[in-house]
Amino acid sequence: DHVYNSYGYYFGLIRVSPHNPEKIYVAGVPILRSEDGGKTFKNINGDNVHVDHHALWLNPDRDKHLILGNDGGINISYDDGEKWMKCNSPAVGQFYTVAVDNEKPYNIYGGLQDNGVWVGSSKYRSGTRWHSSGSYPYSSLLGGDGMQVAIDNRNSNVVYTGFQFGNYYRINRKNGKRKYITPKHELGERPYRWNWQTPIHLSVHNQDILYMGSNKLHRSFDKGDNFEEISDDLTTGGIKGDVAYSTLTSIHESPLKFGLIFVGSDDGLIHVTKDGGNTWKQITKGLPQKMWVSRVQASKFDEGTVYASLNGYRWDDFNAYLYVSDDYGETWKAIGKDLPLEPVNVVKEDTENKNILYVGTDHGAYVSLDRGASFMAFVKDLPAVAVHDLVVQPREKEIVLGTHGRSFWKADISHVQQMDAQLLVKPIHVFALDAVRFSTRWGSIRNQYSKAYEPKINIPFYSVSSGNATIEVKTDKGLVLKNILHKCDKGLNYLEYDLSIENDVAKKYEKYLNEVKKEDEKEINLEKADNEKYYLYKGTYSVEITIDGNSAAEKIKIEEYKR
Repeated sequence: DHVYNSYGYYFGLIRVSPHNPEKIYVAGVPILRSEDGGKTFKNINGDNVHVDHHALWLNPDRDKHLILGNDGGINISYDDGEKWMKCNSPAVGQFYTVAVDNEKPYNIYGGLQDNGVWVGSSKYRSGTRWHSSGSYPYSSLLGGDGMQVAIDNRNSNVVYTGFQFGNYYRINRKNGKRKYITPKHELGERPYRWNWQTPIHLSVHNQDILYMGSNKLHRSFDKGDNFEEISDDLTTGGIKGDVAYSTLTSIHESPLKFGLIFVGSDDGLIHVTKDGGNTWKQITKGLPQKMWVSRVQASKFDEGTVYASLNGYRWDDFNAYLYVSDDYGETWKAIGKDLPLEPVNVVKEDTENKNILYVGTDHGAYVSLDRGASFMAFVKDLPAVAVHDLVVQPREKEIVLGTHGRSFWKADISHVQQMDAQLLVKPIHVFALDAVRFSTRWGSIRNQYSKAYEPKINIPFYSVSSGNATIEVKTDKGLVLKNILHKCDKGLNYLEYDLSIENDVAKKYEKYLNEVKKEDEKEINLEKADNEKYYLYKGTYSVEITIDGNSAAEKIKIEEYKR
C-alpha cells in the first residue's frame, strides 16, 4: 500500500506511544506518525533528518519528546516530529574510505556510510565556530553511500569517486562538472558484478590510467572516458542473493613497475598480473580460503613484496588474518600473530620506512616496526572503534584514519618513521626539537576574564621501559632552568612543556644572559609575566631526560621573532 519502504533484513521498527495507544510511529524509510492506530500516517521526516532510521526513543514522562537515531546521526524533537534538532557532537561519522591530496594544507577526502563523499582541509579542528561564519570547513562532493576516492596528483581538482555498487564519476571540483564513468557490459553478455564498495585505483605511473574492479578488472587510458576489460572473471563466480557477491574488493598496482597489479575478491581469491593484464595467476595457495580480501598492498620498496589482509567476520571468524609475500604471491607468510582477535580491514606500508606497517581492524589501529613480526596499538586519545581505512600524507608525515563510527583521526608519525633497529635498543632517545619563535606575550593576560597566553611544545622521546623520568632544561653552562618529573610509558612519549623556568633561578639566569649577549645588545632584564612565570629567552638550550640512570639530550632553540 506504499506506506513504508525499507529493507527488512537491515532496519525497520514500530513504536507505540506510552501516552496514547492510538499513536504509532513507524521508522525505516522514512519515519511516519499515526494518530489513529495506523488508519492514516503523516510523514515526519524533517528537512534536517536523514531518511534511514534505526532507533527511536519515546520519553515515558513527556509526550511528544522523541530521540531518533538514523544514518545521519541523532535528531531530537519536542513536538512529535514537527521540528527536529540535529546533534553533531560527538562526531559519529562512519567512513568506509579515506584519501589525501598534495595541496598546502592538504585536503582529506572520505566516503561515508549513506552520507556521501566529503572533502575538507587537514587543518580543520573539530568545533562549532563555523556556526557563526556560516561556512562549514568540509563540503560534499557526492551523495549516496560514499565510496573510494582517487585524486589526480597533477591537478587535485580532478577527483574520481562514487556511490554504492560501482557508480563512479570523474568530478572537476573547480567548475562543478561531473561525468559518469562506470563501464557497462556488452549487449548479450552477463552483467558485471560490482561490490557495494567497488574498488578503484589511479596509476602512479600515469595519472590518466584508472582501474576499476567488478568481477573483472577494467582499465581506462583516458581518465575513465573509455574502459577495456583486462581480465576474465577473477572470482569464483556469482551466486544468487540480496546483494552482489563474488566481486573484486581491492586493487593495487606496484609503485615500482607499471602493469604489476594485484587484486583481491570478496570470496577469497587473490590474483596477480605482471604484464598489464595479458596473463593472470591465482596466488591464494597457502591462505585461508573463502575469506573477504579486505586489502592487497604492493610494496613501494621491493617489487616482489605484497601484503594481504583477510576478513572472516562474515563467517563468524574473528581472527586477525595478515600476510606478506616476498615472491609475488607464490608463497605467503603469516604476520601480525600478536594482533588481538579483531578482523583486519586495511594494511598499509609506511611511505619512508620499509619496516613499518599500519593496520586498521574492527577495534582500532596498530603499528609494526619490524614488518609485522610484532604490533603495538595506537592508544593515545584514539577510541576503540573500527578503522576501515588509513592513509599517510608523505610530505607532512601524518597518518589519517577513517573510522566507522568516530569520523576522521589524524596524527603526526614523523617520530614513528625514525624508529629503526638502532634506536629501539637505546635505553632512551630524545628526538630533534623544532625551533620556537620568542614572544614577549608569553604569560600575558589580556583581562581578568581571560586565561594567560602560554606557549606549548611537545618534547618527543622514546624509552625502552616505563618509569619515572627527570627532565632538565639547561643552559650551555649547565645552569638548570627547569626541572620536571614525568611518569613515562614504554615506547613513544610526548611531554608538554610551556617554556617556563623556575622562579628561583631567574636572577642567575638573567646574569647568564647578560654574560653571553653580544656587546652591542642592550642589557637584558627578565620580567615576570602576568601569570607570575618567567620564560626562556632567545638562545639555545639543552633538554636532558634521565630514566633509571640513563640519559639523553637534545637542543632547543628559541629564535628571535622577525616579522
